[in-house]
Amino acid sequence: MQEKNNNISDNILLQQWSLPPFEKIKDEYYFPAFEQIIAKTKANIQAIIDNPNPPDFSNTIVAIDRADWQLEDLENLFFNILEANSNETLQNAAEQIVPILVDYENWLAHNDKLFKKIKAVYDERHQYAYAEDEQTLLTKIYDDFVRNGALLSPKEKKTFSSINQQLSTLSLQYKNNLLKATANYHLYFSATEKKSLDGIPSTNLQTAAEKAKEKGYTDGWVFDLSMPSYNAFMKYASNRQKREELYLAYNSRALNGQYSNQQTVVKIVNARLQLARLLGYNTYADYILCKRMAKDRKTVNDFLQQLLSAFAPLAQQELQEMQQYAKDKDHIDLQPWDWAYYANCRQKEIYNYDEQVVKPFFALEKVQKGIFILANRLYGLSFKEKKDISVYHKDVKTFEVLDHDNSLLAILYMDFFPRESKQNGAWMTEFRPQRKDNQNRRIIPLISLVFNFSPATEQTPALLTFNEVCTFLHEFGHALHGMLSDVRFSTLSGTSVERDFVEMPSQIMENWAEEKDFLKLFAYHYQTGALIDNEIIQKIKSLNNYLIGYATLRQLNFGCLDMAFHSIEHEISTDIIDFERQATQATQLLPFVNGTAICTSFSHIFGGGYAAGYYGYKWAEVLEADAFEEFTKTNIFSTTTATRLRNTILSQGGNVEAMTRYIRFKGKKPEISALLKRSGIL
Repeated sequence: MQEKNNNISDNILLQQWSLPPFEKIKDEYYFPAFEQIIAKTKANIQAIIDNPNPPDFSNTIVAIDRADWQLEDLENLFFNILEANSNETLQNAAEQIVPILVDYENWLAHNDKLFKKIKAVYDERHQYAYAEDEQTLLTKIYDDFVRNGALLSPKEKKTFSSINQQLSTLSLQYKNNLLKATANYHLYFSATEKKSLDGIPSTNLQTAAEKAKEKGYTDGWVFDLSMPSYNAFMKYASNRQKREELYLAYNSRALNGQYSNQQTVVKIVNARLQLARLLGYNTYADYILCKRMAKDRKTVNDFLQQLLSAFAPLAQQELQEMQQYAKDKDHIDLQPWDWAYYANCRQKEIYNYDEQVVKPFFALEKVQKGIFILANRLYGLSFKEKKDISVYHKDVKTFEVLDHDNSLLAILYMDFFPRESKQNGAWMTEFRPQRKDNQNRRIIPLISLVFNFSPATEQTPALLTFNEVCTFLHEFGHALHGMLSDVRFSTLSGTSVERDFVEMPSQIMENWAEEKDFLKLFAYHYQTGALIDNEIIQKIKSLNNYLIGYATLRQLNFGCLDMAFHSIEHEISTDIIDFERQATQATQLLPFVNGTAICTSFSHIFGGGYAAGYYGYKWAEVLEADAFEEFTKTNIFSTTTATRLRNTILSQGGNVEAMTRYIRFKGKKPEISALLKRSGIL
């Protein structure tokens, strides 16, 4: 059990703070803070219920939006640290915190007296001339209560609460298993085994040598399952046997053994089905999609099939060419652990493009500077690094973000490098969303970007691959969505939009990565100081569609698997590996490998918020390709176009339905043709 600390003077989490005071937070503070702040939030809700005045928009709907601000900020704080700098104490605390949070959420969702007041305001909505954001907030709060069981019978509400509690616990268990399984493996090469590392660039070897030291080895190199380490080995190592070994380790994470997620997956999808059916939906996907841009399963499945039909012939051609290339080069039958290696070798031959020649132009600090310049050109933002803002890890950098009028817009935290306490991948999150107080004063958002880039070594600064530059731009797009938010209500703030729209502001930023005028703002060789030349930029642009068919089918593979798990109409007890293979067969190019699976490490849908929503990445890609045409029509730094994007989408959060926001920017509904043209299909 967590040691309780109820002394307000000691527990900083119970005090008011403008920025998270990380240096004063002890791990044991979280549980008692949740207990007390949940109690305080309940009191806020009770005050709404006890208000003797007739329920109206202000004393009920706005009051609900503001009632849980302190709890919302505490949740953001705790769960973000749990993802980015976890430890066993925090994981144990989470196992206690999640149940009391779910208890609170169920108490709130099934509070008949509160819902009666909400319904009274909702039922009279046509009698008032509400502003757009007010209409959206009212509908969202009402719908959220209904979707959380407000109209269920008392017996059904009890069942709903039990399922909700189970799902929260299972999701936490899934993420913890994955984190531990990922950290539990590494591949060590002693000093006498250097021949086994042929082909791997010196910068990656330097990182691997430092990993070996961290693991307690006196010499040699360590490769693990963090993305920079894993990707480098799979892409460059000529040692096929070790590539296979690492591939099997990565693609069997949390599949078997002590940290197996197999039964967790089964329990999650079955519980989600139970919850959906309790609310009157045939499947969990039906429950989720009715509140997305896509609206229903048919639209999503038709969309995935449309992309599959468009890209599958190209992907099959790419596969045949790659198989022939591997056979001609090394007399092998191409397997999944060969793809990245031979794709890189063939890329060098076809395009005379060597990523290692390009990486020196993408020193992390230079890329960061370039992205900041881009934000300045488009939106007039400036970034001032602050050394005196408290951080949760020494690697984290902090910045004041100033608007074009020099007013404080946001605080930005950036956490660049991998560690065992951090989940794999890259993401944007927030410690506090943007909102406005009772005097309509803007409360600034606290935005965080988390990456897993290769760190600097004794010989070189931190260098990014071109794909990592795209990742940086992508997550920074999410950050802009959060930082530029200028809405009244916390519930509608920043990235609180439809899940199949939320990737549009991030993916549109990736377009600048191959634009010459952008790259020449910052891409100087870290050793020679030479500016990236037009020939390299042209090669980057020509590589844009290299193996685009394969990459698209891989994304469709994930999307189809997600939809299959969440379209079940009866609980599953089948082997999830067989289920996965059947669900993804149409999108599978390379042979299935026994002993591997996607679903036990598919944290987007089992540990995150993308259940029945992974298709949203491709959906948003259609939106952003269509939207970026507005910049190419004029100027990639067009402040006019950027201002329109800011005013119609980036600043508006979820104030109004996503398609309406998009049409206000573009002038019409999106068309898939822009994506097909960019991909060379049309």
